[in-house]
Amino acid sequence: MFPFFNKIKVILVSLFCLLWVSGSAQELNCTIEINYTQIQGSTNKQIFDQMKSVVTAFMNNTRWTNENFTSQEKIECSILIIIKESLGSDEYGGTIQVQSRRPVYKSGFYTPVLNVEDDKFQFKFQQFTQLEFNINTFQNNLTSVLQYYAYVILAADYDSFAPLGGTPYWQKAQLVVQNAQNAPESGWKSNDGGVSQKGRYWLVENTLQPVFKGIRDCMYEYCMNGLDKMYESPDDGRAAILKSLELLIPVYRVRPASINMQVFFNAKRDELINIFKGGTPEEKTKAIETLTLVDPAGTTKYSKIQGT
Repeated sequence: MFPFFNKIKVILVSLFCLLWVSGSAQELNCTIEINYTQIQGSTNKQIFDQMKSVVTAFMNNTRWTNENFTSQEKIECSILIIIKESLGSDEYGGTIQVQSRRPVYKSGFYTPVLNVEDDKFQFKFQQFTQLEFNINTFQNNLTSVLQYYAYVILAADYDSFAPLGGTPYWQKAQLVVQNAQNAPESGWKSNDGGVSQKGRYWLVENTLQPVFKGIRDCMYEYCMNGLDKMYESPDDGRAAILKSLELLIPVYRVRPASINMQVFFNAKRDELINIFKGGTPEEKTKAIETLTLVDPAGTTKYSKIQGT
């Protein structure tokens, strides 16, 4: 009799543990790539393999929010670190590109949400280094840059599911920026981007300003009322996406060359072309008119909407 009940107890405990792990899964499913081919004469492959392993563990094993994510709800994202120079025995300089995507409702399709390339990335990494999460202090540049982009990934994703839904995570990214103001590495200060106002500081600073609200509103309308409705009616979904782009016009008129507009179109430009290739002649004309206004850098590409 007792062995039977002991077996039941073990099964129940096992099920509880399984449910707990599933319910408390971390938020990101982040793929990490480290490209170090530009370093002349570099033969220490082991250090870069370890770097990849450490960064992967930090991004995917840190609990970034108080929300419970199932494995299926994890945000699909990727980080590409291109190391262009060795600045010392344990210091490197290069770029970091961060991308994320989210599923489109009732489809096997993912839509890009974030695509940002940061060319001011300098950091130190020693063998056997471990990264520790602490949002309240600047520990080192590698940790803080990764923390910053983890919150940006979360913020952009939440913005795509609810109006201004990512605000708490944009604010956390801003806190990381504030804590890094005395860091020796660039990218954190308001003047690091020069007159063009690029960089980590301006991406989050702009996002939280009312004048840039149109970009966030556009992302929500684009995804929730556009792409997510296309399974019901591709025509209605496409019309909603076209309407959402009008929300970018006031932003462009006030801040035409902002990093925020650049990041939006880095993620969406190719997808927009593919969407409106299937539109009516009137939609194609309107789409090209709006897109070339708010994203003049993509004018040549947008001609593909007409099949040219």
